[in-house]
Amino acid sequence: MKLRDQMPELEGATAWINGEVTKTQLIGDKPTLIHFWSISCGLCKEAMPDINKFRDEYKEKLNVVAVHMPRSEKDLDLEEIKQVAEQHDITQPTFIDNNHKLTEVFENQYVPAYYVFDAQGQLRHFQAGGSGMKMLTKRVNRVLDENEKTQ
Repeated sequence: MKLRDQMPELEGATAWINGEVTKTQLIGDKPTLIHFWSISCGLCKEAMPDINKFRDEYKEKLNVVAVHMPRSEKDLDLEEIKQVAEQHDITQPTFIDNNHKLTEVFENQYVPAYYVFDAQGQLRHFQAGGSGMKMLTKRVNRVLDENEKTQ
């Protein structure tokens, strides 16, 4: 995906954990953070407390959606995904992408990966890798500030 691209439909999940959301539900009033992770990704697990803090701190102003992107056959076990999600306090809606449907639409190759969309559903920031929570925070805050000014 390129900056300013429109958020794709959230279709093709093999399952959802913690409730299901649609693009229509996400667009309109709040920006959205969509983060890709995998149960076999150590960096993802290290970053999860920061993402959870984000989710909790900004819950009135920001939608947060997780996408579980398997990296190998071992990552396809739904029960294990649920278990790891629970261990790491992932309470946001989680798209299970065992067939890489959403991964392909996003053209995503990385975990962890973070996509920040403004309230109108335009991609405003993309970031991959374990470091850079400061940059992600800065970009999310910029999009949140812009959103508050337009409301």
